Amino acid sequence: MFSIKEISFSYSKKGVELFNGFSMDLEAGNVYGLLGKNGAGKSTLIYLMTGLLTPQGGEVLMDGENVRRRLPKTMSDIFLVPEEFELPRLSLKEYVKINAPFYPRFSMEDMQRYLDIFEMGGDMNVKLHALSMGQKKKVFMAFAFATNTRALIMDEPTNGLDIPSKSQFRKLVSAGMTDDKMMLISTHQVRDISDILDHVIIIDQSKVLLNAGIADVMDRVAFRPVQAGDQPIFVLQSPLGAIGAVPAQPGEETAVDLEMLFNATLQNPEAINQLFTASK
Repeated sequence: MFSIKEISFSYSKKGVELFNGFSMDLEAGNVYGLLGKNGAGKSTLIYLMTGLLTPQGGEVLMDGENVRRRLPKTMSDIFLVPEEFELPRLSLKEYVKINAPFYPRFSMEDMQRYLDIFEMGGDMNVKLHALSMGQKKKVFMAFAFATNTRALIMDEPTNGLDIPSKSQFRKLVSAGMTDDKMMLISTHQVRDISDILDHVIIIDQSKVLLNAGIADVMDRVAFRPVQAGDQPIFVLQSPLGAIGAVPAQPGEETAVDLEMLFNATLQNPEAINQLFTASK
């Protein structure tokens, strides 16, 4: 679906390049988690993918079309949920009436279903500016999912949501995902999304340090107490002893600890690379 080809980008001519020869492909049918340190370029990459920024080199293609051209057929199939946004002084009904026509597959039935998941009720006359920040985020994400675009890209979508709402968000992702869609979630709140990802991408210093399916991670890395003979990639000391990310033994399978995987990848990228490039 998306092909990012050798892009380079910096915010000023003399500034440090955030990306230099950066490449990555994303396919339909996956919920991707995009992880990286502050300043790694996650939000910038999202804006490049949605055609809001222009790379100084390379290109970003969606289904073969350069997204920077912002063709109607491309833009009607991409929806971006930014980390921060403002909603107009309109009712929800008016907002939908104005914006839904830009998305040919928008479904009011889906909109109502997603509002129900968020326990927002069915009042389409509610004034958007009168909602709390958390409520605004729920309404906006319900609309985003209801557009049924093939690409849904979200930047820190769980920020501002309370614990029950984060659980509702995970239900929303499960309800809205189909094989012809791709979702990309950029976040620092890895525990909020660990149960809904199919794929994890970790970037740092203009490099893709890890781009792997969750099933492949489970096959190659075990997250458990460190045992004699282990060669851990990352170790975390806990009151119960050392817990680590270690190369999985044949047939060993543990739940993926995204936070530990992220730390292991940043701390020991060479070991992670060797582990995921080795044949199994």
